[in-house]
Amino acid sequence: MRIAYLDCLSGISGDMFLGALLDAGLPASVLEETVVALNVGACLEISRVMRSGISAIKVDVWIGDEKDLPREQASHAHRQEHAHHHHHGHSHRGLRQIREIIRQGKIAPAAQARALEIFQALGEAEAKIHNTDVEKIHFHEVGAVDAIVDIVCAATGSLALGVDEWVCSPLNVGGGSVECAHGKFPVPSPATVELLRGATVYSSGVNAELVTPTGAAIVKTLCRRFVPFPAMKIAATGYGAGSRDLPGQPNVVRLTVGEAVETQPAASSEIPEDTVTVLEANLDDLNPQVFGYVLERLLAEGALDAFATPVQMKKNRPGMLLTVLARPEEASRLAKLIFGETTTLGIRMRQERRQTLLRRSVAVQTPWGEVRMKVAHLNGSIANYAPEYDDCRRIADQHKVPLKQVMQEATRQYLQTQNAK
Repeated sequence: MRIAYLDCLSGISGDMFLGALLDAGLPASVLEETVVALNVGACLEISRVMRSGISAIKVDVWIGDEKDLPREQASHAHRQEHAHHHHHGHSHRGLRQIREIIRQGKIAPAAQARALEIFQALGEAEAKIHNTDVEKIHFHEVGAVDAIVDIVCAATGSLALGVDEWVCSPLNVGGGSVECAHGKFPVPSPATVELLRGATVYSSGVNAELVTPTGAAIVKTLCRRFVPFPAMKIAATGYGAGSRDLPGQPNVVRLTVGEAVETQPAASSEIPEDTVTVLEANLDDLNPQVFGYVLERLLAEGALDAFATPVQMKKNRPGMLLTVLARPEEASRLAKLIFGETTTLGIRMRQERRQTLLRRSVAVQTPWGEVRMKVAHLNGSIANYAPEYDDCRRIADQHKVPLKQVMQEATRQYLQTQNAK
């Protein structure tokens, strides 16, 4: 499994991310073609710079005739030093206009989806802060053309790198204060804090905004884990430069790409273990329709699993035992959801150890379209495999083929590709 690790020792911004992709070996043509396809009158300037003695790639987005301005005046509103010059003459853009720009550019569907996911994350963070609907949000610092370029390039570039998993280090958010459309705010800005929920952050005490909202949105969308360096066999590494030199630390983000290594030696048959929180509640007076809704909500809100067991309760009432498996850090949020949506007066919580096989997803081609296969590993060898139900169901509905036939065909194709290896 190929993994990419982002080392955010000095935070991250959109342009730093692009620089790191290029330095790690992404062909510049991938980003340049994206900018041309977007057709927003922008171009990229790619240069090699030094940051505290480390050679890194700096990516600048130029718009229209800005190229002739001195570097300082042309600095971008959401760039890492957070210069206080907005682009004049750019109308504020909402998500709808941004969706249109991205759709009209001839951008690959997977990259479009990823770019929109990043914009959606930014929009939702802003909407939450301003207590409004995400469709009403106008991106001041974000609607600027350079952010569209940063985000769409981040989407195409991250996909072109062809990695199975993105992992991020704890993020150095910086300190001090920053000027935004509504006045002075402490660093990190409200949008950045909202976006980094669930991530591990710290501040090294540097007086600068190190994680920008755009950088935070990219990381939030790509990465699920925020951990120290994962075990890998390194294949390539690259450094993306921030806008200026910072005292006492190189202002770069480092991207390392490699093959994930099983941390246990292959000989040992250890199965990876983690801890989950189990939440349980007995329900004997809840409308069954509400119950189905609660299970769906819990899974949509990040529960690892949620299920119900029929039980006979006191006074011989038939009832349900609701069981939810959650990551420990999500437990109290999900408990609130259970209290809010059900009639229960108490929830039991306990920590349990669980062993899980490493899983990954592999796409196979069937005559009716692509199906993802879930593949589980034990000691580096494949322990079991199964087609993704949602994919098979969608194909069965669309092509009027029996579901079992789609599942059998996907499995057959998967086994053929395995035997060919």
